[in-house]
Amino acid sequence: MSTLSEAYEDLPLDLQHIKPVDFASLRAVPDSHVWHDSSFGACSDEHENSLVPVIDLEDSNATELIGQACETLGVFQLKNHGIPLSLIEAVESEAARFFALSARQKLKALRSPGGATGYGIARIAPFFSKYMWHEGFTIMGSPVDHVKELWPHDHERFCDVMEDYQKKMKVLAERLTRLIFKSLNISDEEISWLSSTSNDSGSTSRVSAALQLNSYPPCPEPNQTMGLAPHTDTFLLTILHQTQTNGLQIFKDGVGWLPVPPVEGALVVNMGDLFHILTNARFTNVLHRVVVSGTQQRLSTAYFYGPPIDFILSPFSKVLNSAQAPHYRSVAVKEYVAIKAQNLEKALSFIRA
Repeated sequence: MSTLSEAYEDLPLDLQHIKPVDFASLRAVPDSHVWHDSSFGACSDEHENSLVPVIDLEDSNATELIGQACETLGVFQLKNHGIPLSLIEAVESEAARFFALSARQKLKALRSPGGATGYGIARIAPFFSKYMWHEGFTIMGSPVDHVKELWPHDHERFCDVMEDYQKKMKVLAERLTRLIFKSLNISDEEISWLSSTSNDSGSTSRVSAALQLNSYPPCPEPNQTMGLAPHTDTFLLTILHQTQTNGLQIFKDGVGWLPVPPVEGALVVNMGDLFHILTNARFTNVLHRVVVSGTQQRLSTAYFYGPPIDFILSPFSKVLNSAQAPHYRSVAVKEYVAIKAQNLEKALSFIRA
């Protein structure tokens, strides 16, 4: 059985699309990072505090509310999610410790061209003519092989925190996925792959999952560059913790770019391409981007969750009415990962039925 990490081995990147610049040494945005594409447009603050719903996971109507959010915006903020605040703070602290290292030190953890884990710039970078004001660290399981080079005598703390967070996020992701399928009247028998996911003890599972630590350093000319270019996420869903620095924005047809302001104690949950496929485009795979600040570093932690890479995706019959045909052909998760890695926003067009 192949793993998600192995799925990316067949999709190597050039070193120029892996290695970040030394942001701390820059006093102006270099031409390599200057964006002139007017199509990205300005962000509207209309409905800033009300458009993205905040849902209490313990609410008796949580299933219905989550289903509505998945259909309308493809994103919601989640409270009472069960992830201890102390653990979230520990992850944020360890991420800050990593990104505070010198550029030379961080390069010791650089992702290899054929690797899926380690330090580097966003994997979507090759699809854009300019680079993003971003650096990241990708983790799938234990990060020990990368961070032991950074902290030979003090890497256990980082590893323990990240592994604990992944276990607890997997439990939350499974709970959310079951609720979302329940909102569609999809039975447990139809999603049998979920039965192999982790329990509270974090047992081994076959799901596809990854943890992404993101840093958007303070930028000397924040209106000249992009933190993360517009894109949709590949897997079922993404669970994001963002610090109290604004930057995340979503695109809504007819409205434009809208901010997703941080809500204390809440996690942001957004739908990805795989849920879009399974629901025959009923769920929105939300287009999102990140802008940067001129004075503050923005940190975020994204947990990506999906079925095993050998799982065959196709729209559920229950979401199709008698007059509706499937929009997408059957496709294995691994095949779609490869299509997305090579085509980005055009990926769905390659699996049209």
